Amino acid sequence: MSLPEDEVVEAQLASNGYKSASLDAALGGSEEGESALVDFIGDEDAAFGLVEDFHALAPMIAELDERDRKIIHWRFVEELTQAQIGERLGVSQMHISRLISRLLARLREGMLSTT
Repeated sequence: MSLPEDEVVEAQLASNGYKSASLDAALGGSEEGESALVDFIGDEDAAFGLVEDFHALAPMIAELDERDRKIIHWRFVEELTQAQIGERLGVSQMHISRLISRLLARLREGMLSTT
């Protein structure tokens, strides 16, 4: 075919994409039993739990009044300090600290009761 060797090697590697194997296919006999491909590939996505938590939290946050939702948004989305939130609402940083503690306790309790 008059092709350079590196192109032939690349084509051979590319052809492997057309071969499939069952995830349950045995991978050789070990003394402890046969292993399957599925035992060696894939892993649970670490962020999967975060998606579940988000979906569980969303309705609870929606039930909060507007001020509480704003506080949660400012603190955890915009990452404002408690003092900055207090300035926006015209209250002390200590009051915001107490409000956030109560809000988080309420959300945590809601999360625990749904599981």
